[in-house]
Amino acid sequence: MFARLRSDIQCILDRDPAARSTWEVITCYPGLHAVMLHRLAHGCWNLGLRWLGRFISHLSRWLTGIEIHPGAKLGARVFIDHGMGVVIGETAEVGDGCTIYHGVTLGGTSLYKGAKRHPTLGKDVVVGAGAKVLGGFTVGDGAKVGSNAVVTKPVPAGATAVGNPARIIQAEADAKREATASRMGFSAYGVTQNDDPLSQAMRGLIDNAASQEHQIALLWQVIEKLTGERPAGMVPGDAARQEHFEAERLNQLVGR
Repeated sequence: MFARLRSDIQCILDRDPAARSTWEVITCYPGLHAVMLHRLAHGCWNLGLRWLGRFISHLSRWLTGIEIHPGAKLGARVFIDHGMGVVIGETAEVGDGCTIYHGVTLGGTSLYKGAKRHPTLGKDVVVGAGAKVLGGFTVGDGAKVGSNAVVTKPVPAGATAVGNPARIIQAEADAKREATASRMGFSAYGVTQNDDPLSQAMRGLIDNAASQEHQIALLWQVIEKLTGERPAGMVPGDAARQEHFEAERLNQLVGR
């Protein structure tokens, strides 16, 4: 029990730069208090002491603002950061090393008792603030759920889910991003650069338009050199010979 408590405390010290000492974590982190009380409530639940388990869960909710059903399963080194408004349902399973931010709901979409109604989070999953993960599916190991995303279908391992309804983005192979992620150990709030698929699509269209304008300008310049004169209809300073497409400014507008 004490070994697990030590690992829970250490994971907070590792992932939260605001945590300055073990004593501060023990006394001032409601996420740790909620996890500790859940372990007790879950033990009572498994022993058949269902009312006592629910009462401890209710007491924990009152003290921490975090509601974890005593039937839910939490792995080791689970960090609930800030925590206020977190709801974890009865059949939810949270894997080792997961990070859950405030306002997160691991909820169900079925009313059938005894069924798997709530999601399963694999190892090292990050669920951003305000995200809703609803249903009895699996979020794969190392996946990220962006802030305020609404996820209603499985998320592959290593992928990122963003938006409402959530769109799945497969893990990127960008070396710089991987190096940064490895130094951090996780992505705070489940948000990483280039995660928004709509922005990615817009950037692709902008880059394509800029490339086409560049090629057209080159063609006009070659035609002028070959003919020795300006093609009919062109006047000095004609835009066809120069690039005026402001790709950089437009990319900044979409968050590049």
